[in-house]
Amino acid sequence: MTKLEEYYNKFNEEKRLDSRHGQVEFRVSMHYIQKYLGSLEQKQAVRILDIGAGTGRYSVALAEQGYDVTAVELVRYNLGILKKKASTVHAMQGNAMNLKKLSDECFDVTLLFGPMYHLFGFADKSRALGEAKRVTKRGGIIFVAYCMNEYGVLTYGFKEQHVLECMAQGRFTEDFKTISGPDELYDYMRIEDIDALNLAQGLERIQIISPDGAANYMRPFLNRLTDEEFELFVQYQMSVCERADLIGAGAHTVDILRKPW
Repeated sequence: MTKLEEYYNKFNEEKRLDSRHGQVEFRVSMHYIQKYLGSLEQKQAVRILDIGAGTGRYSVALAEQGYDVTAVELVRYNLGILKKKASTVHAMQGNAMNLKKLSDECFDVTLLFGPMYHLFGFADKSRALGEAKRVTKRGGIIFVAYCMNEYGVLTYGFKEQHVLECMAQGRFTEDFKTISGPDELYDYMRIEDIDALNLAQGLERIQIISPDGAANYMRPFLNRLTDEEFELFVQYQMSVCERADLIGAGAHTVDILRKPW
């Protein structure tokens, strides 16, 4: 069992996504998925691929809306939960860097939401993005999620007071870029790192958004809000998620790409 599998066997992904900060991320991301699905043909003709589907939060929701959804998940524990849910999702185990079970250009929309968190180094990330591109139809849409560098530095480095050891161990550069490796669980990105991946794979950015914004920094405060106040926070994040001055500061970024015709 890999370190990643051990982690997700203990980590409650369902609880995270049901939390208020998780709801913000999910609802904003789904808003943009629906936006681009709305520009495609009728639901029955649209095929969606969810790579690194976890326990199926996006896969199941989209399948319940009538879309043809295929889910690929590396961790057997997560896959088991996904398969137990009442849905029509075509679920299989697989690795984001080698989608050998899937044919070229067969999906209209591809989600790559989990794998980039846990792949280390440019080569592996580029390989996963390349596989997502390969299986997506020409003109199709690819959504790619990343964990962002500044959130990692601010939370783990300063909030949790690991900054001195990180500097001493060379885990932060002098300009506070995180240096992660296979011994870590997460890898962190800056916008220029994401741009370099897109350039390498010849993918065109349509939009880039911050789906959670300040939500992860404000977890205890979000929990204190009334339901009405929380709905206003979601509305707030919807309204600012495209702002260039805020993208990259949140915990996650979603890059929305188009495969060339």
